[in-house]
Amino acid sequence: MKSGLRSCARLCTAAAVLAGYIAVHLAITAGLDLQARDRFRDGPARAAAFTAMVDRYALGDESAQAQLEAAQAWFEANAPAGHTRTTVAAATDLVRRGKGPAAQERASTLAADLTEDRSVLDRELHSLWQATLWFTLGAGVFVVPSRRLRRRRRAAMAAIARTVSRFAAPQPRWRRPLFLSVSGVGYLLFTCGEYAVTAAQQNGRKLPLEAQLLLMPLGLAALGAGFLVLRYARPRSSRPAARALQADGRPPVLYLRSFADDPTAAQIDDGTALNIHSREEQLTAALHAFGPVIAVGRPGEPLPQLGAARFYLPLDDWKPTILELMDLCQLIVLRVGLGEGLRWEISQVVAHQPSRKLVLLTPGRIDDAVDSLAGRLPVPPQLAEVAADAPWLSAAITFGPDWTPHVRAVEALPGSAPQRVGLARRAARAVKAVIWQPSPARLTVRAMKSALAAVGVRGRLIVLRSDSGTLVTMGRGLAVLAVLALLYRVFELIGAW
Repeated sequence: MKSGLRSCARLCTAAAVLAGYIAVHLAITAGLDLQARDRFRDGPARAAAFTAMVDRYALGDESAQAQLEAAQAWFEANAPAGHTRTTVAAATDLVRRGKGPAAQERASTLAADLTEDRSVLDRELHSLWQATLWFTLGAGVFVVPSRRLRRRRRAAMAAIARTVSRFAAPQPRWRRPLFLSVSGVGYLLFTCGEYAVTAAQQNGRKLPLEAQLLLMPLGLAALGAGFLVLRYARPRSSRPAARALQADGRPPVLYLRSFADDPTAAQIDDGTALNIHSREEQLTAALHAFGPVIAVGRPGEPLPQLGAARFYLPLDDWKPTILELMDLCQLIVLRVGLGEGLRWEISQVVAHQPSRKLVLLTPGRIDDAVDSLAGRLPVPPQLAEVAADAPWLSAAITFGPDWTPHVRAVEALPGSAPQRVGLARRAARAVKAVIWQPSPARLTVRAMKSALAAVGVRGRLIVLRSDSGTLVTMGRGLAVLAVLALLYRVFELIGAW
């Protein structure tokens, strides 16, 4: 599926969801107003009785006061917000103060006020049903192209989805929905904790002492609980490669690496920004600018590692599938490492694939990269200027039409290497490192972006995508809050709240 159609499908889906969400809220509001109108059905009789009680009190019947109090309670519980409540409350207050004639005069307009309030309620109810109908029609209008484009997207990816799911173990249908729900709880806790901590930091002095003492500890506790829930549920709710391909519709990005390098890629780097996403997740988020990222899962692993969508191959018959996927994918990102399998994959890409399709990511240990690449590339890349001890990856390499390498070194982390600069510049760098510390994944993505641009391959906002994990997490937490708000209104409608 072309990127334009994919964007159109996403916009249609988002518009349908938003219109449907608003339609449900409007329908619930209309239902509540309908219940209010039914409760207020005998309002005219109650108003006439109230006026008669006020007249009796004005004539000296003190026993009418207790009846007026009960009548006011009924109007407070059943009358819509408007002039009726105001008139009843004002007349009852005048009775409490012993001003019978004034109360009688105030209650004289009750019948007209009630008629006006009922008319306003009917108009509001009619408007709500009309708005509900229009938003429902709007949702239906957007659902039709969204579903058609979805079927088209799935049909375009049917062949490659069958390829990656050929050896997939069957999973119970309830597994992913269940753990998606658990992940929703984690996102909600994480988002609430983040907002609580931020509020305590920014507005702590303006809050009461009790709020200051509770907000920060509760926020940190919610953050910790959300992190633990997400760490447990996210791998269990991750989308397999076949579903990722069908959901996206673009040719994939094939991520190849040694299984021995997975623990390093799974690390979560500490920084000034709150982060729960691993290096591979950040790299995958950037590569998603080109297409869904898929990778072979480690054989026998109980849970897939977060990042690229996993598919599984047999140990003794994996090469034909890899060759087929190399032909079908639009980009091959290969993390250089030790192992005959990686060396074979590099040789196959050089022999059978266009040069601009390959992106090499060299490890921090340059000697390992040199050994793995020796004699397998038509033009050996010059790695002399690449940092010899990078925290994760040291360089990104792309290739021109004649396999001319374009090497872009990954920048060193601030303060990781001494440099001869002036005192003022060193102080400025120190302040910048305290305010914002780029992660190794971001530095790698920046180098990869430069290397891809050298061969004419450009992706939209790939560096920003690598940093979008926390924003996505917060957005999912807000989405869970929106769903809970809708459920609260449903319970309110059925009288369970």
